[in-house]
Amino acid sequence: MALEISQQIVDAILEQSRNEYPDECCGAILGPVGSDKPLRLKPMINAAHSPTFYEFDPKDLLALYREADDNDEEILVIYHSHTETEAFPSRTDIAYAGEPGAHYVLVSTRKQIAPATEFRSFRIVDGVVTEEEVSITE
Repeated sequence: MALEISQQIVDAILEQSRNEYPDECCGAILGPVGSDKPLRLKPMINAAHSPTFYEFDPKDLLALYREADDNDEEILVIYHSHTETEAFPSRTDIAYAGEPGAHYVLVSTRKQIAPATEFRSFRIVDGVVTEEEVSITE
Protein backbone atom coordinates (compact mmCIF):
# COMPACT_ATOMS: atom_id res chain seq x y z
CA MET A 1 0.00 0.00 0.00
CA ALA A 2 1.15 3.49 -0.77
CA LEU A 3 -0.09 7.04 -0.69
CA GLU A 4 0.37 8.96 -3.94
CA ILE A 5 0.29 12.70 -3.31
CA SER A 6 1.34 15.81 -5.20
CA GLN A 7 4.34 17.94 -4.24
CA GLN A 8 2.01 20.97 -4.21
CA ILE A 9 -0.17 19.41 -1.47
CA VAL A 10 2.87 18.26 0.52
CA ASP A 11 4.31 21.79 0.39
CA ALA A 12 0.97 23.31 1.49
CA ILE A 13 0.73 20.96 4.50
CA LEU A 14 4.32 21.72 5.52
CA GLU A 15 3.67 25.46 5.18
CA GLN A 16 0.51 25.17 7.30
CA SER A 17 2.41 23.20 9.96
CA ARG A 18 5.07 25.92 10.18
CA ASN A 19 2.50 28.75 10.20
CA GLU A 20 0.47 27.21 13.02
CA TYR A 21 3.48 26.22 15.14
CA PRO A 22 3.64 25.88 18.16
CA ASP A 23 0.12 24.42 17.83
CA GLU A 24 -0.52 21.27 15.87
CA CYS A 25 -2.08 21.88 12.46
CA CYS A 26 -4.70 19.59 10.95
CA GLY A 27 -6.86 19.05 7.92
CA ALA A 28 -8.10 16.64 5.31
CA ILE A 29 -7.57 15.89 1.65
CA LEU A 30 -10.53 14.95 -0.50
CA GLY A 31 -10.69 13.01 -3.73
CA PRO A 32 -13.27 11.44 -6.05
CA VAL A 33 -15.16 8.56 -4.43
CA GLY A 34 -13.39 5.25 -5.02
CA SER A 35 -10.32 6.82 -6.63
CA ASP A 36 -7.76 6.89 -3.76
CA LYS A 37 -6.44 10.07 -5.47
CA PRO A 38 -6.12 12.86 -2.89
CA LEU A 39 -6.63 16.04 -4.90
CA ARG A 40 -8.26 18.77 -2.80
CA LEU A 41 -6.63 20.07 0.36
CA LYS A 42 -8.94 21.28 3.14
CA PRO A 43 -6.93 22.87 5.96
CA MET A 44 -8.95 22.81 9.17
CA ILE A 45 -8.76 24.80 12.38
CA ASN A 46 -7.34 22.90 15.34
CA ALA A 47 -10.24 23.46 17.74
CA ALA A 48 -7.99 22.33 20.62
CA HIS A 49 -5.43 25.12 19.89
CA SER A 50 -2.83 22.83 21.44
CA PRO A 51 0.83 21.95 20.78
CA THR A 52 0.16 18.32 21.80
CA PHE A 53 -3.35 17.52 20.54
CA TYR A 54 -5.61 18.28 17.60
CA GLU A 55 -9.32 18.03 17.03
CA PHE A 56 -11.68 19.15 14.32
CA ASP A 57 -14.52 21.43 15.37
CA PRO A 58 -17.70 19.30 15.07
CA LYS A 59 -19.42 21.98 12.94
CA ASP A 60 -16.41 22.16 10.60
CA LEU A 61 -16.31 18.38 10.33
CA LEU A 62 -20.02 18.19 9.51
CA ALA A 63 -19.56 20.88 6.84
CA LEU A 64 -16.61 18.90 5.42
CA TYR A 65 -18.68 15.71 5.14
CA ARG A 66 -21.53 17.63 3.47
CA GLU A 67 -19.14 19.29 1.02
CA ALA A 68 -17.52 15.95 0.16
CA ASP A 69 -20.94 14.39 -0.35
CA ASP A 70 -22.13 17.28 -2.56
CA ASN A 71 -19.03 16.93 -4.76
CA ASP A 72 -19.02 13.09 -4.98
CA GLU A 73 -15.79 13.11 -2.99
CA GLU A 74 -14.58 11.28 0.08
CA ILE A 75 -12.03 12.04 2.77
CA LEU A 76 -8.92 10.18 1.68
CA VAL A 77 -6.30 11.70 3.98
CA ILE A 78 -6.49 13.07 7.50
CA TYR A 79 -3.34 14.93 8.44
CA HIS A 80 -1.85 16.72 11.41
CA SER A 81 1.51 17.86 12.70
CA HIS A 82 3.56 16.88 15.70
CA THR A 83 5.46 19.90 16.95
CA GLU A 84 8.03 18.29 19.26
CA THR A 85 7.90 14.54 18.53
CA GLU A 86 8.48 12.28 15.54
CA ALA A 87 5.85 11.86 12.84
CA PHE A 88 4.34 8.68 14.29
CA PRO A 89 0.79 8.25 15.64
CA SER A 90 0.48 8.80 19.38
CA ARG A 91 -1.81 6.69 21.59
CA THR A 92 -4.35 9.54 21.36
CA ASP A 93 -4.08 9.65 17.54
CA ILE A 94 -4.70 5.90 17.39
CA ALA A 95 -7.67 6.10 19.78
CA TYR A 96 -9.30 8.87 17.71
CA ALA A 97 -8.62 7.33 14.28
CA GLY A 98 -12.19 6.77 13.14
CA GLU A 99 -11.78 6.48 9.35
CA PRO A 100 -10.51 2.95 8.60
CA GLY A 101 -10.18 3.72 4.87
CA ALA A 102 -8.17 6.91 5.33
CA HIS A 103 -4.47 7.55 5.04
CA TYR A 104 -3.26 9.25 8.24
CA VAL A 105 -0.47 11.65 7.36
CA LEU A 106 1.79 13.05 10.04
CA VAL A 107 4.42 15.73 9.66
CA SER A 108 6.91 16.73 12.33
CA THR A 109 8.24 20.23 12.77
CA ARG A 110 10.41 19.51 15.80
CA LYS A 111 13.51 21.64 16.09
CA GLN A 112 16.01 18.73 15.92
CA ILE A 113 15.20 18.20 12.26
CA ALA A 114 14.77 21.85 11.17
CA PRO A 115 14.71 23.04 8.45
CA ALA A 116 13.79 19.57 7.16
CA THR A 117 10.50 17.93 8.02
CA GLU A 118 9.24 14.39 8.34
CA PHE A 119 6.26 13.50 6.13
CA ARG A 120 4.89 10.00 6.79
CA SER A 121 1.66 8.13 6.09
CA PHE A 122 -0.06 5.40 8.07
CA ARG A 123 -3.16 3.22 8.00
CA ILE A 124 -4.84 2.87 11.38
CA VAL A 125 -7.45 0.12 11.58
CA ASP A 126 -8.80 -1.26 14.87
CA GLY A 127 -5.87 0.24 16.77
CA VAL A 128 -3.24 -1.32 14.48
CA VAL A 129 -0.79 1.13 12.88
CA THR A 130 0.83 0.26 9.57
CA GLU A 131 3.25 2.67 7.91
CA GLU A 132 2.93 2.94 4.15
CA GLU A 133 5.16 4.27 1.41
CA VAL A 134 4.61 7.86 0.26
CA SER A 135 5.03 8.59 -3.43
CA ILE A 136 5.28 12.33 -4.15
CA THR A 137 4.36 13.34 -7.69
CA GLU A 138 4.97 16.58 -9.58
